[in-house]
Amino acid sequence: PARAGVACLCEWSFSSQSWHGPTPPYAKRKMRRRPGIAGIQQRRDASVAIQAVGEDAERQSVEAMRAQLLKFRNSLEQFALKHKSEIKQDPGFRAQFHAMCANVGVDPLASNKGFWTELLGFGDFYYELGVQVAEACLATRDHDGGLCDMTQLMRHVQHRRGNAAQPISEDDLLRAIERLACLGGGWRVLTIGGKKVVRSVPTELSTDQNDVIRWASESGVGSITKSQLESTKTNGAPGWHKTRAQTILDQLVKSGIAMVDDGDAKTGERVYWLPCVSKRNGC
Repeated sequence: PARAGVACLCEWSFSSQSWHGPTPPYAKRKMRRRPGIAGIQQRRDASVAIQAVGEDAERQSVEAMRAQLLKFRNSLEQFALKHKSEIKQDPGFRAQFHAMCANVGVDPLASNKGFWTELLGFGDFYYELGVQVAEACLATRDHDGGLCDMTQLMRHVQHRRGNAAQPISEDDLLRAIERLACLGGGWRVLTIGGKKVVRSVPTELSTDQNDVIRWASESGVGSITKSQLESTKTNGAPGWHKTRAQTILDQLVKSGIAMVDDGDAKTGERVYWLPCVSKRNGC
């Protein structure tokens, strides 16, 4: 009966060797066409065309940007010609001018020759200022151990330049120190306890040494004692072991960064002064 049912549903033609009933699943799988060489080549051509369009758009964008930067640079040169005196005499105006130059990739200090040097004399100005900064730091190294507070350094350099000299700003000092850094010797501007300190010695401060200087700065007077480092109530001090506290203080004294004061009549305890953050700094 099952064979009769199948024969009723479909019939097989031996003459044409064709199937006139429902298409078997295996026949459907065989009917799927594989991608031919033409299809692969077509997709490849489309990918190449898309890549070419993208590269062309990128090239046009870069060219437009270069043209815009060139236009801005020309405008910047015209601006410098027009405001030459203000740039030379006004430190704040000069700092803003440097920021404008940096935005378009222009460095007036990159060379001591060329348009900017001839126009504004930046090369000679910052080289001269760099020499004055170095002289000030070297003169106070025995006092502060090679870490000079930026405010004190500014005052010292201004004193060396005299009242008739061109005014300077902190931005000018930073640029001069940046030029000194390429000479080696450890020249660098550090931020310790919220204050900028100029380092002029090739010595890297450890984390503990930085913490001691910061706590001394936050004390308001620029000094610290061994017992304060051992306490957990001193400006967030972690409560160091006495051996660790004494070791760090001795290191700071040996490097010249800290000074010893045994004249505290109130407690009789030795006080360590950090001239780079002390209000008594005579830089």
